[in-house]
Amino acid sequence: MEFKTALFYAFSAIMILAATRVITARNPVHAALFLVLAFFSAAGIWMLLEAEFLAIVLVLVYVGAVMVLFLFVVMMLDIDTDKMREGFWGYLPLASFVGVIIVLEMAAVLWRSFLSFDQQAVNAGNIGGTKELGILIYTKYIYGFEIAGVILLVAIIAAVALTLRKRKDTKHFDPADAVRVKRNDRLKIVKIAPVSARAAGAADSALPGSAEVKEAP
Repeated sequence: MEFKTALFYAFSAIMILAATRVITARNPVHAALFLVLAFFSAAGIWMLLEAEFLAIVLVLVYVGAVMVLFLFVVMMLDIDTDKMREGFWGYLPLASFVGVIIVLEMAAVLWRSFLSFDQQAVNAGNIGGTKELGILIYTKYIYGFEIAGVILLVAIIAAVALTLRKRKDTKHFDPADAVRVKRNDRLKIVKIAPVSARAAGAADSALPGSAEVKEAP
């Protein structure tokens, strides 16, 4: 077995194991970290296929930005995992049915593509190039690219909205009330009658406690 083939099987095994742990890990933070490991393994497979640009983008964008955002959101939300697990077995039949349908659809698509697979010589220099990818993205896949951008924007706005929700352990204020505040509401001047130092000392000496303190020595 060649060294390149051994690396491919190693990265594939690690990616499958990490993907399995993503859906089986009890702690959401651990699941996110296993997803990071799956992304790194996929990037290694891209490197073996001589698609360096795709591998670097996968690490920088998904691991360096998206997954960090996921981790921050998971840590800020303070999710009660015990409460989420209460209805797990109730949703299991429906989830299993949907999972079986997805697996059958993927198997039908992949099996048809494998049957009609025809090996053709491909120029290795064009695989993973920025120019070729840019031409394909902004011509053939422009609608999918725009839809993906809108979905990511909605996800970012939802993450910010969830972290800024009203919680008992955090202080918050209404920005609209802060904008509508007036000058007189911020500062109020109160007139107080002046008290001299002699009157204050006389008032202190008239107290019973202060007299007892003086007679103690």
